[in-house]
Amino acid sequence: MKNIRTIALLCVVIFSLVSFTNPVESTKYKCMIQMTNYTGEGAYIVISLLNPEGDYVETLNVIGDDDEWYNTVESWWDFYGKKRNDIDAITGATVSGGERTINVIEIDNDKLDKGYKLRFETAVEDQDYYESDVEFELTSETIKSKVEGQGFIRYIRMMPQ
Repeated sequence: MKNIRTIALLCVVIFSLVSFTNPVESTKYKCMIQMTNYTGEGAYIVISLLNPEGDYVETLNVIGDDDEWYNTVESWWDFYGKKRNDIDAITGATVSGGERTINVIEIDNDKLDKGYKLRFETAVEDQDYYESDVEFELTSETIKSKVEGQGFIRYIRMMPQ
C-alpha cells in the first residue's frame, strides 16, 4: 500500500512539473514576397529556418503545391526529402514573374537575436535555382524590414501580426 502511495505521489509531481513548464512563445509574421519581372513558369519558394551553423531546422512555408517539383529546390530537398515528414505550411500555387504573395509564417520568439536565419529558396522550371535568393539573420530589426532578393525574388517585407 505504501509503494502505491509513493508511486501515485511521484506521478502527481512529474505531471505537475510537465504541466507547468512554459511553452515557447511564437509570433506570426505577414511575409510579402514581390517577384521580379521574369518570364516563364511560376516559382517554387521555400522559406526555412536555419540554425546559427546554417543547418535546416524547420520548413516554415512552401509556395507551390505540386510535390513532383519539390526536388528542384535542391538544398531544401536534401533536408526535407530524406525525412519526408508532412508539411502543413504549403500555401498553394506557385508565384509568377511580377506577382506578389502574402503569407503568414510563425517563428518562435527564442530564435530572434540568437544567430538563426531565414532562407528563401526559389526554383523555376527550365530556369535557375537560387539556394539563397533571400537570406538574413533573424534579429529584432531585420524581422520588420525589407530585404532585397538575388534571383527571382525582387524583395520580401516582413511585419509582425
